Amino acid sequence: MWWLYLFGIIMSVSAGREAYERIGYFWHITDIHYDGHVIFHGDARKGCWRPDYEGIKSKASRRHMGRYGDYSCDSTWELIESAAQTMMGRHNDNVEFVLWTGDGLSHTVRHLPDFRQMELLQNLTDLLGKTFSSQFVFPALGHDDPFLREGLGRMWSRWLPTDSLKTFEAGGYYIIERKQLKLQIVVLNTNLMKRGEKDDDAMKQWLWLDRVLSKFQRNGETVYLVGHMPPGSNERQRAATTPSHIAYLDHHNKKYLEIVRKYAGIIAGQFFGHLHSDTFRVIYGENGRPVSWAMIAPSVTPRRTNEGPNNPGLRLYKFDKDTGVVYDYTQYYLDLSTANANDNKNAEWAVEYNFSTYYSVNEISPVSLHTLADKFTQDNPSGNSVFNRYYRTNSVRINTNPSTGCDATCAHTHYCAITRVDYDEFHQCMQTAPSALSSSRSFTSRPMFFLILSVSVVIKLV
Repeated sequence: MWWLYLFGIIMSVSAGREAYERIGYFWHITDIHYDGHVIFHGDARKGCWRPDYEGIKSKASRRHMGRYGDYSCDSTWELIESAAQTMMGRHNDNVEFVLWTGDGLSHTVRHLPDFRQMELLQNLTDLLGKTFSSQFVFPALGHDDPFLREGLGRMWSRWLPTDSLKTFEAGGYYIIERKQLKLQIVVLNTNLMKRGEKDDDAMKQWLWLDRVLSKFQRNGETVYLVGHMPPGSNERQRAATTPSHIAYLDHHNKKYLEIVRKYAGIIAGQFFGHLHSDTFRVIYGENGRPVSWAMIAPSVTPRRTNEGPNNPGLRLYKFDKDTGVVYDYTQYYLDLSTANANDNKNAEWAVEYNFSTYYSVNEISPVSLHTLADKFTQDNPSGNSVFNRYYRTNSVRINTNPSTGCDATCAHTHYCAITRVDYDEFHQCMQTAPSALSSSRSFTSRPMFFLILSVSVVIKLV
């Protein structure tokens, strides 16, 4: 029976090779915020702009920025080029596509004429096109991008097929149907999530989204949902909930959660930017079980207007090219201070962490992320809690000491933002003790959640 043994070995090798060949990678780059007025040795106290824009005559009054920018300024071209070089040098082979989730330009250039904004965005488009000459880049509209969909459609026609361009130019959203593969990509225009409930364009996007997801469900296909602004609340807020802490209006936030729950069985991942933070979200079904997840990647720009800056970040995902199952990701970052200190050398982007190794998880799934978030509510006397590890990465290693940078309310806000994407539930969570929310033994049902009485928040950070 030696031939049966040999046959088994051949089949095992064949299966292993097939599984290996299905493994692919995709980059996620977001919130570049390119400011064309920024120059090397610009004044960091005045947005790093050139003297002829900043209106300062005395050189002595300036605080010079470094070659790769400043924590109080948006991205320099040198920083953006270094990011592109890193993506090309670190991992260019076996990259299937690139997700570019909006805000290519700094909000400080809004006053510029439309043609000038388009010129700056064309520079970014050309750079990414040169970096990924053999791959497709799938862009999503950010809230700081020009509202010129036809012009952007022409600019991005190198990446988007004709059918995708039609819906993009009409509403800013589109789908990428990947032939002979199970995974399809749905790119949303999250700017419409700020429109009124009866807004015609916003209603059209919801109808379109339900229709395409229903089709994919019937066909047994899976999808990635991609957009600029994520649903839910900003985890780095320090005050009571206000409109500035949320991206969607409540109607659209609830509608998004309704759609995700309805099609959770085919949604293989959700990917957003906007917050300039490294974090994630867990979405629960009506029975309280985790059914879907969303990853929020940090920005390339080091500048953040609320709650401090970040180091620049880039993210590389490892996934199944056919089904879309996400196996892992590697987060890269640039220590901006160190890069500027090495003025005459290339910027050294480094691996900040690998998700599965860093958090000791075997998979990226709704249940595993629910379990990870649940650990944020638990004390750790050794001073090496899971939350502390998360907090270091949340600002891409700007905040490295949670005991001094994040008090109990801060830590609880992170937990509530991650696990309570609905605004009403988030507000209720903020008034509820972490010990009452901890659900490591069983999933907290959403109906029972509202029966928990509010008590004082207690999280011991070490």
